[in-house]
Amino acid sequence: MNRDISLGSIVRSEWLKFRSVRSSITGVVLTLVFTIGLAALISSVVRGHWATMGTARQLTFDPVSSSLVGVLLAQFAVGVIGALFVTSEYSSGSMRTTLTAVPKRIELTFAKLLVLLASMLVVGEVACFGSFLLGQSIYSGVVPTASLSNGATLRAVVLAGVYLTLLSALAFGLGLIMRHSAACISVFVGVLLIVPLIFAFLPQSWQNAGEKYLPSELGHAMVSPTPVANEFGPWTSLIVLAVYAVVLVTIGTTVFTRRDA
Repeated sequence: MNRDISLGSIVRSEWLKFRSVRSSITGVVLTLVFTIGLAALISSVVRGHWATMGTARQLTFDPVSSSLVGVLLAQFAVGVIGALFVTSEYSSGSMRTTLTAVPKRIELTFAKLLVLLASMLVVGEVACFGSFLLGQSIYSGVVPTASLSNGATLRAVVLAGVYLTLLSALAFGLGLIMRHSAACISVFVGVLLIVPLIFAFLPQSWQNAGEKYLPSELGHAMVSPTPVANEFGPWTSLIVLAVYAVVLVTIGTTVFTRRDA
């Protein structure tokens, strides 16, 4: 009977897990707090110091990116969510129970990924639109503001949420491959935080050629409303990051189907 379980039933089961596990709830709350809270803080600081800023800084000020600065912290929260959605079942030993109930591992992986992507897309977009609107309301009357009626602004805010969603998928793929929470989160943080620092010590020509492929730089290009020097355009960056996610999840699924729980 277990082998005839429908994909819809698996998805519902995984959704129940996602919304009932403490790590997921905590991660979602932190994502919202980091994104919206930091936007409020930075926007308030900018408003308070606007009059004392030099003319050059005022002319080059970007109200969109400044209100989305919370994404820099939120990216770590979504990574933890994606990783723990897999690795927590290994650490608790419940993965064996899950596989007994759902022996079709590819369907199980797809259901988990579907729940993760749908949930994080909603959370990411709510967080990014909320932080943008809050930031612009704080700037209003003092600092030049941006509007969602502008195509580049709307694209930047939407892709900020997509960026967070794809990062959760990257962490999910790492979780399938590594199975250990601490190791997976360490690698994820290292890719986002340590690798860019390493690139800073490389020759400038190497930096220009390689930095644009880093997930953090891809996110920077996606969130910026204007073109960024030495980086891909926003849509190309989206495609490259999506390819990273697909490759990692594919490798993770292959490993997951070939080894014991």
